[in-house]
Amino acid sequence: MRAMLLTGFGGYEQLHYRPDVPVPAPGGDEVLVEVAACGVNNTDIWTREGAYGTGTRSGWRGGAFGFPRIQGADIVGRIAAVGAGVPRDRLGARVMVNPTLYAGAGDGLFEAAFIGSERDGGFAEFACVPDSNAHAIDSGLSDPELATFMTAYLTAEHMLNRATVTADETVLVTGASGGVGSALVQLARLRGARVVAVIGKGKEGPLEKLGVDGVIFRGETDFRSALEGQLSSSTVDVVADVVGGEQAPRVIDLLRAGGRYVTAGAIAGPMVTIDWRTIYLRHLTLFGSTVGTQRESRRIVDYIASGRLTPLLAGVYPLEQLVQAQKAFKEKSHFGKLVIVP
Repeated sequence: MRAMLLTGFGGYEQLHYRPDVPVPAPGGDEVLVEVAACGVNNTDIWTREGAYGTGTRSGWRGGAFGFPRIQGADIVGRIAAVGAGVPRDRLGARVMVNPTLYAGAGDGLFEAAFIGSERDGGFAEFACVPDSNAHAIDSGLSDPELATFMTAYLTAEHMLNRATVTADETVLVTGASGGVGSALVQLARLRGARVVAVIGKGKEGPLEKLGVDGVIFRGETDFRSALEGQLSSSTVDVVADVVGGEQAPRVIDLLRAGGRYVTAGAIAGPMVTIDWRTIYLRHLTLFGSTVGTQRESRRIVDYIASGRLTPLLAGVYPLEQLVQAQKAFKEKSHFGKLVIVP
């Protein structure tokens, strides 16, 4: 099969397009998916760069990592073969893949691995995944449109659940033009929450169509005045942050007393300086959040099947142009998600 191999940590030179990679065979509880589309995520970039490690380079989970690796988490396609323990009536099913590989006690998130990082993913013509992670989908959306959802929306849904967002609350979303950010906007609106989006100038048009209640531009010097001018309030109930960096203390400062801050990313930098007195004197709650549960992934599929989510497809690239797609991803000039088709 044709596949894009990541051969080591580093730059784009580590990505090699190959037409002769063996087609994987599904294990007993696995299915082989013929890949129709696969979304591009920040996880692909950070894994290639080895940026998850704190002292040494590592993949998404940290620790040991094997090369070559086929990346790509947001797999959409049809089941082409099944393992011995999987019912044969699964053959031909159109599926969306939850890329989270659960392990350990409870929901298995603390010990989870990730398809496209700890095992091969969807930047290829075929991919093997656990049968339980391949969710059947009945939708009129195209394969590239379906490939915009899973990782970003699963991450966003888990963030909102961690922060217990409810109707009539106001949620401030950073990085709202990106995959997880735009997912947060839609999913918070589904809950009946008001949404304020922090974005770069020029990206407000698509957000207005999604029904945001306010927009703050990243370059503004006074976030509080910008917020009050649009909502007649100088505070929000929840901050859902996927950006981090120097902007983090500014958005934390917008929380009302007793407010909640939830984070699932640090694209602007992982090191943040916060006045700790802001946290304890105002009784703020901080949540870390990563990926989501299997139940949440099924909920995302249900939302899509019922037409309650809008796909935000920013661009489609053929497999052999994965490098160009990753470069475009890092430029951040698009709104929504970029997708690879094999």
